Amino acid sequence: MNEGLIIELGQQTLFTILIMSAPMLGIGLIVGLAVSIFQATTQIQEATLAFIPKIVAIFGSVVIFGPWLLATIVNFTTRLFTDLSTFIQ
Repeated sequence: MNEGLIIELGQQTLFTILIMSAPMLGIGLIVGLAVSIFQATTQIQEATLAFIPKIVAIFGSVVIFGPWLLATIVNFTTRLFTDLSTFIQ
């Protein structure tokens, strides 16, 4: 296993992680921004008001994007095991 293959495997892994986390992070960002705007306009400074909607939204996005996430990780794992013979030599 040479350095190029290790770097390529690391790049593919990081790219897969970024692609899989992007929907949840994006929805969490949008909901957090909406809650922050709501808090600023109403001047309600309740800590649970910031966290509970984000948690619910992220959980909902995991439910919605779950099949796609599973397909992505299965595809990555299948490619990894298929190319395993190439990595060992």
